[in-house]
Amino acid sequence: MKRLVILGGGESGVGTALLGKQKGYNVFVSDKNGIAEKYKEVLLHHKIEFEEKSHTESKIFNADLVMKSPGIPDNVPLVLQLKEKGIPVISEIEFAAKYTNATLVGITGSNGKTTTTLLTHHILKNADLNVGVAGNIGDSFAAKIATETFENYVLELSSFQLDGVVDFNPRIAILTNITPDHLDRYDYDFEKYIASKFRITKNQTASDYLIYDADNEAINTWLSKNTVKAKLVPFSIEKKLEYGAFLENNTITININKEIFYMPLSTLTVKGKHNVKNAMAATMAAQLLKVRKESIKESLANFEGVEHRLENVAKIREVSYINDSKATNVNATFYALECMDKQTVWIVGGVDKGNDYNDLLPLVREKVKAIVCLGLDNDKIKNTFGNVVDVIVETAGAEEAVKVSHKIAEKGDAVLLSPACASFDLFENYEDRGRQFKKAVRGL
Repeated sequence: MKRLVILGGGESGVGTALLGKQKGYNVFVSDKNGIAEKYKEVLLHHKIEFEEKSHTESKIFNADLVMKSPGIPDNVPLVLQLKEKGIPVISEIEFAAKYTNATLVGITGSNGKTTTTLLTHHILKNADLNVGVAGNIGDSFAAKIATETFENYVLELSSFQLDGVVDFNPRIAILTNITPDHLDRYDYDFEKYIASKFRITKNQTASDYLIYDADNEAINTWLSKNTVKAKLVPFSIEKKLEYGAFLENNTITININKEIFYMPLSTLTVKGKHNVKNAMAATMAAQLLKVRKESIKESLANFEGVEHRLENVAKIREVSYINDSKATNVNATFYALECMDKQTVWIVGGVDKGNDYNDLLPLVREKVKAIVCLGLDNDKIKNTFGNVVDVIVETAGAEEAVKVSHKIAEKGDAVLLSPACASFDLFENYEDRGRQFKKAVRGL
């Protein structure tokens, strides 16, 4: 019996443990930290051996195969030792994909991947395709394969998940954009991060498709220097394309099939330039999977959007409160500020992953009347925007940040939580941050 060792007892680790046990592996889960109760219950219920708060090397180095959770960097000593011993270390996505014959749509990018994933799933489901959604969102891919059977999967994939890919090959890959993010994991080298994102297409063949943002400099530069086997399917809001999706007269035009597809922007439920691109990518994926135009249009017109992504929370004394907690990098916050049509009190800050805030200066000058910092170290924010914004206040939590913003905001203004940073200093994750913000707003 082959031994599968899993490093990390979170969503992807426990999903892999379930699938591994089902496929006849002798499974052992090891987590250097504690394992959450809900995951422990699953492991106990399925009689899967595990340890927490330590890594017992004698129980790890006898593995035939190791699945490393995406949160664990490649350069930690344990992982380097495993590789030295010639033990394969793969990602959960790689492990899970071997056990399904489903058609896979894989979606990655620095921003927009969750919206594009949920929108693509929404379109396919409404068209009565048998489709599941998994990956970096909701359930792990492995857990889905262990417990359900779908003919199609829409997968949100982070660069960390793609780093451990060997043979994984989606029929359709979508690259929403690439901007600097997570550079702390890539030796502060943007090129390494770009290469990581492009691993999504590494095993694609001539009968597969790569849908990508043709306005993105990093993507275009990489494509000009590297060959891709998949058929390239571009989208753009800046230029007219002979093949792909583009914008003309406030109408999305797509010409990848015999019939040209037109969709006026006014009929889209999600607003902002970035969402036009997300809609283009999702629509083309659906068309490649033979979904009818009418069905796609209907789905685009009734899509609800994503929690913690430019989510309207409430209007209090004619001030709009908007939760964009999912903006964990500068580029996501750029989109949020670009969408603001009111004077804005901007709540920003958290764990900085090597952010350069200078790109935001023109938008901040134009739209931001005050900055409320929400993080333990706000020096960079204060240094960048100190000369541009008159009011900068530091706060120590969501409730305080909302109260301060409420005092500063006047009739007709907006209060925007769009942190541009990770959340691990004051919150469990961006969802926790968003929920605390919403709770504080509702408590005003």
